[in-house]
Amino acid sequence: MVSSPNIPDIVIGRLPIYLRALTQMSQQGQTFTSSHELGQRLGISSAQIRKDLSLFGDFGKQGTGYQISHLLTQLKQILQVNHEWPMIIVGAGDLGRALAHYRGFVSRGFRVVGVFDNDPAKIGMGNGDWQVYGMDQMVSFIHKRRVKIAMLAVPAETAQEVSDRLVDAGIRAILSYAPITLVVPSGVHVQYIDPVMHLQRMTYYLKSDER
Repeated sequence: MVSSPNIPDIVIGRLPIYLRALTQMSQQGQTFTSSHELGQRLGISSAQIRKDLSLFGDFGKQGTGYQISHLLTQLKQILQVNHEWPMIIVGAGDLGRALAHYRGFVSRGFRVVGVFDNDPAKIGMGNGDWQVYGMDQMVSFIHKRRVKIAMLAVPAETAQEVSDRLVDAGIRAILSYAPITLVVPSGVHVQYIDPVMHLQRMTYYLKSDER
């Protein structure tokens, strides 16, 4: 297995897509697959899939394709989700609470261990896995639990300030739902999820006579 900082981010972005498809195949009892079959499932060319995977090693055999269990193990190691990552959520509004209650994180290598908010009425809410803490507890919590990942579910006007505090506390990966581009130092990775932007992208393809 090869690990290189020179691998394009667009390739890294496709690896979780392959991982999800392979997981579904494995759950269905399938043991082998091919780049052609994966490509048909995902709408990605088989040549692109082979090229992406070849950047990390030789995982397939001509004539038999890929052993799904082996490729799953390798992709989990590459993405470093072969162990569980603790993460926090900042913002205990409707979105933050929905994220905290989502059960799909644990099976994919992530666990919400704490939620933070500045509303005293929300502090103490939670379940057996997590609870809502005050913002004044966030830095010490990150240090104590050695958290490196945070999800940001706060308004745009406070997102940069909160991001700065997270980075100073040692957070190195932020998934932001705030509709603003964050300024972070090198070495901190940010991904954005803005539903409105995705909706705007889709409406471009809708014909005007469909309105």
